[in-house]
Amino acid sequence: MRVAAVIPWRGGQPDRERHHQTVRAHLRDLLPDAWHIDADSGHQPFSRAGSRNHGVRLAQDVGAEVVVLCDADTLPEREPLLAAIDGAHDGRLHLPYTRYRSLTRRGLAQYRRGDPLMDCEVDHDHGWATGGVLVIQPEAWWRAGGMDEAMVGWGFEDSAFRVAVDALLGPTVRHDGVIHHLWHKPDWNIGSPRYNANAARMQRYVAAEGDPAAVRAIVSEFAPV
Repeated sequence: MRVAAVIPWRGGQPDRERHHQTVRAHLRDLLPDAWHIDADSGHQPFSRAGSRNHGVRLAQDVGAEVVVLCDADTLPEREPLLAAIDGAHDGRLHLPYTRYRSLTRRGLAQYRRGDPLMDCEVDHDHGWATGGVLVIQPEAWWRAGGMDEAMVGWGFEDSAFRVAVDALLGPTVRHDGVIHHLWHKPDWNIGSPRYNANAARMQRYVAAEGDPAAVRAIVSEFAPV
């Protein structure tokens, strides 16, 4: 199966640059035969949704049958990732994890000195994450409408996409495993006008949850393709 491993990415922050290098090397090790692509849609400010959409287009351009969209600060495990890639032929969204662990600053230092990730200190360890690493066919991505570019900055774009996917493609498939988020200085904008606008838009997705027609109506408002 032809696979593209895409990292939505814009440089400029030294601590994030190192994470990007770590994640890119990790993906090359897990998927040596894949196309490895960094994607920046050019939006100002950087758009996670727009860059994921752009990454899927780049994956299509090289002929990928499956795209792995992996954040530049997140490490997946080998077996769940391979299982998600193999399962993506069903046209649904696959998440190669059932557990999300976020390293603390101390946990990151432990990882960098060579400690196993599962032994490193974390401040969040839960099973309800919806982003980080997404595995899907490009065609299925667009059947779900792509990711909502009306959501600017950080917050809710991955959760909104999950609602759209479940309504338009069928339930998201999870594969037993863990992803690890590498600590960095927070870049969220909680309480800002952009964040509040994203939250309000997310409420519209929540209200439409399970209703394909209602979800399509929201998706049609930004229509990246």
